[in-house]
Amino acid sequence: MKLYVSPRAPSPRRVLMFLVEKNITGIDLVNIDLTTNEHKGQAYRAKSPLAKVPALELDDGRVLTETRAICTYLEGLYPEPNLMGVDFDERAFIEMTDRRVELYLLGSIANSIRHTHPGLAALEQPQFPDFGQSQAVKVREIAGWFDTVLSHQPWMAGQRFTIADITAFCALEFARGLMKFKPGDEGFNALEAWRDRVAERPSSRV
Repeated sequence: MKLYVSPRAPSPRRVLMFLVEKNITGIDLVNIDLTTNEHKGQAYRAKSPLAKVPALELDDGRVLTETRAICTYLEGLYPEPNLMGVDFDERAFIEMTDRRVELYLLGSIANSIRHTHPGLAALEQPQFPDFGQSQAVKVREIAGWFDTVLSHQPWMAGQRFTIADITAFCALEFARGLMKFKPGDEGFNALEAWRDRVAERPSSRV
């Protein structure tokens, strides 16, 4: 299999962390250069029609896109250690949390950065700075909610580390670099403590 990724982009990093947490090896990594619009070229669009990374090319030639779908496939191939739920009940609550993180935290972070950061202007045309700034407000609102959640439980989805923690960590690290957003600086101490715990894991270094 081949995994198409892009350095520093949060969604590919989610899959790379997932691979490390599950001790999956033997997948060829292919870097796609977003800064040169390689992802929009004909060759890559043949694999990922919407020009998004990551993409997982299977041995039979089929291609999976969308981070969550890729991780679901890998979880099926490599069920241990489990990161997505051991039964329907746990899977549902982990997926709910992961989707909340992806849609409301990572989504708002991405929109804020894409529409306010000058370095992203070439990738996001047109930019709408007012929209980006409004999304930064949303980031702080949802981060505050997750801070409250983490003041009552150790991990995003409950009592153990799951895919939801991977998504949230990659989201916050993306914000840390390009929004200069650090939970501790905002008074979100439980979220900062959680972030620091995840940063101690080997997977955080990908």
